[in-house]
Amino acid sequence: MSNPIARVLDRLPMRPGKAPIVPERSVAGHTLLLLIAIMTFLSAVTLGGVVLVQKSALAWSADVGREVTIQIRPMEGEVMESNLRTAISLAESTPGVASARALTIAESEQLLEPWLGAGIDLTAIDIPRLVVVRLADPAAADIEGLAQNLQAINGATLDTHAAWQQQLNSMAGTIVVSGLLVLALIAVATVLAIIFATRGTMASNREIVDVLHFIGASNRFIAGEFQGRFLAIGLRGGIIGGVAAIAFFVLIGLTAGVVLPSEASAQVGVFFGQFVIGVDGLIGICAVVLVIAALTAVTSRMTVRRYLAETS
Repeated sequence: MSNPIARVLDRLPMRPGKAPIVPERSVAGHTLLLLIAIMTFLSAVTLGGVVLVQKSALAWSADVGREVTIQIRPMEGEVMESNLRTAISLAESTPGVASARALTIAESEQLLEPWLGAGIDLTAIDIPRLVVVRLADPAAADIEGLAQNLQAINGATLDTHAAWQQQLNSMAGTIVVSGLLVLALIAVATVLAIIFATRGTMASNREIVDVLHFIGASNRFIAGEFQGRFLAIGLRGGIIGGVAAIAFFVLIGLTAGVVLPSEASAQVGVFFGQFVIGVDGLIGICAVVLVIAALTAVTSRMTVRRYLAETS
């Protein structure tokens, strides 16, 4: 009967150069690779979705902040067209205002269609008229002065859309926090999977670890070997998941307008824009890949050291 140590030594790789102690091909390694790719894909898609929604929210907030609206209600004894001209004149003379124009009756009807339905004739009804004021510089615009000047027009009020801006900013903040929570949950699930995979690999290679101890290898050396192996798995899985996430956004951007109806496509476009994550989104996905790989390496090293401490 041959020596058990000799049998284990025969299992160790004996090829020129530095051969890996941890087997390169194993069921646990393939499973972990697939799991890390999936986790990276989910993390990258979550991060990309957060980036898209935040970009859209910032664009909405900027557009809303560059407009104020003058509403003129019909009043007895007042001539609406005259009041509209006066409001436009007051707005255009205000510092920081780029332009001002009154919405036509047809445009007002379009604004009311979602509530009243299409095809309703409002010409016989005195409805409030709106003047849209575009600001050249929202910070330098004299909004208070314009509001005071509009008091000369009976029935005129100024809406700065501040409430809408606050709601948009709150929504963007909520989405960012929710995305970070999802990323944290994915990270926790990834760590747990790495721990189980590492302990399973250690258990299946227990004889190799015992021989390494017998010939004088330290726990630090063994942990480093496992860390290098799992780092490679983390990088490969992360790259696969990151590339899949980028392909997902490209595919969605190309097919969203074709597959979805025009109304649904417009609504999706409001929330996610054109599904273009941009340079910052690509940088974020690359960062996710690197973080997942580093997390895999660090977690495996800590797990190996604890396992060796428990079994020594």
